[in-house]
Amino acid sequence: MNRMLSKGLLLWVLLNLAVVCHAETVNKSIDPLCADAELWSGKLVSDICWNCLFPIRAAGASLGGGNVPSIATDQKFCFCNDPLGLPQLGMTVGLWNPARLIEVVRNPWCSPALGGITFSASQVRLIATTGKADFDASEMSFFNYHYFAFPLTIMLDLFWDDRCNADGYRDFDLLYVSELDPTWNSDLLAFFTSPETALFANPAAIAACVADAAAAATGKPIDALFWCAGAWGHLYPLSGISPTSYGTDPRITSLLATRATAALHRRGLAWKTAGNDALCGGMIYPFIPKSQYRLSLFYPVAETDSNHAIGETTFTWGAGRSYPGPGEDHLYILWRWQDCCVGL
Repeated sequence: MNRMLSKGLLLWVLLNLAVVCHAETVNKSIDPLCADAELWSGKLVSDICWNCLFPIRAAGASLGGGNVPSIATDQKFCFCNDPLGLPQLGMTVGLWNPARLIEVVRNPWCSPALGGITFSASQVRLIATTGKADFDASEMSFFNYHYFAFPLTIMLDLFWDDRCNADGYRDFDLLYVSELDPTWNSDLLAFFTSPETALFANPAAIAACVADAAAAATGKPIDALFWCAGAWGHLYPLSGISPTSYGTDPRITSLLATRATAALHRRGLAWKTAGNDALCGGMIYPFIPKSQYRLSLFYPVAETDSNHAIGETTFTWGAGRSYPGPGEDHLYILWRWQDCCVGL
């Protein structure tokens, strides 16, 4: 009897220790300054704008409604070389693909896409700020960003063809972090990596962005005005610093997500995937083709019915999309138009 009591007591002690250890592990994994976007949950289905895949074009015929970028191919049939180097007849296919995930965060190394974890010991360096002086143009905001490969249609086996996967990514993967990029928190260093900034720092270039804002409101930004981000502001310099006079958090974080994409294009790390010259595979393109991209907010309040063009005013999509505290970190899905030549 005493042996049974001692075994029971030992079991009770072990169970309590297990509960305490589990509670400490859970508490350590929760960072109150880093929100969890719950990406890898049912929201991966419920909070995605599946209608945004359309239209799907095949041999020039469109299935479904939606915006087609101005630089999309105008061909119906195409030729690409097969693995032996021989030309192969195919038909053109074009569609919007969720290709990248961009999280724009206040706290360095915080990743809402990875469950709210902080994947570095550095908690103070490069800490960001949203800026609080709404009517003081001298107040600046700063955010960090993390850039992920997010080929959702390939990961879910919804669509697959070698020529329709320009950059070859097949899984979710971390591609770039701004905390390791010294040009992201310095306008001066950003200038040396993109010296064309000097050409656009004048009233004429800034005034031209009015036309881009009007075009973006219709869903068709002007690619020739690559230094503009429509109603969001000026795209240069390619850094994470912007005036708080630019307005709401969705507007500022959208601008910074676009700057991040433009900076990667400028460094040869992003691809042009739309147009006749991209049918047989994507090509490195030094300036961002804005009409090739669209954005949808996944966190904190998802856009589930539509996405928006680069530079499109937040009056049409940004109302009620953020809230104080954890809702000031934003997670965007970057949709990319893909033209490709599918062999017959």
